[in-house]
Amino acid sequence: MILTLAAGSLVLGLGFGFAQMGQGKGPGAGAGYAQVQTQPLSEEAKNALLEALTGPEGEYAAYAMYTAVIEKYGEVEPYVSIRKAEAKHIEALKRQLDRYGVDYPAENPYLGQVSAPESLEDAAKAWAEGEVANVAMYDRLMEAVKDYPNLVQVFDHLRAASQERHLPAFSLAAENGGTLSPEQMQELHDTFASQRGQGQGNHGGQDCQQQGQGQGHGPHGGAGPRAGSGH
Repeated sequence: MILTLAAGSLVLGLGFGFAQMGQGKGPGAGAGYAQVQTQPLSEEAKNALLEALTGPEGEYAAYAMYTAVIEKYGEVEPYVSIRKAEAKHIEALKRQLDRYGVDYPAENPYLGQVSAPESLEDAAKAWAEGEVANVAMYDRLMEAVKDYPNLVQVFDHLRAASQERHLPAFSLAAENGGTLSPEQMQELHDTFASQRGQGQGNHGGQDCQQQGQGQGHGPHGGAGPRAGSGH
């Protein structure tokens, strides 16, 4: 029960950012959605969105690999919590693809096609590297979607989750023999919650200042909801 509670707390910390997506306030709150409705998706942006979902460093592949680890080693952390977060990432990308009318494989093509490493320690090390590769993928793809504020926001959330949430979890697991205890999971959750609170406080001050100056435009009029993003 302790493990379940700790895992649930971490999922809340990892997935917090998506609870607020699409709920922007101020003059630019509807700007991104209006643009989605009127601006056709370029071929470059479409390919970037598809790669984020289906590419070898994308969200489908990550979900499948975590599934392989869980099937081989059982309900081990941080894989259980991060796989739940990956499911949210997948849905976030699918929503954008649906919005633009882009076809994509509804079923994860990597499931059952990847194998877990020989040990949990090897798995944690591999997926610490995998999160670094995922961040690099979003860095590369960001240029392709720069004219679409809503896609920039989604990619920014997913990149931040990999960099600020998943990578620290796998790095800590690698140092701990491949898994995390309930106490370590709770410590990570507390760290994420503290970072999120600091980010919201900083952004709140910026938002107030910008509203006073009339400068808060679009999804990124402030610093953006990055601090709360997590998978």
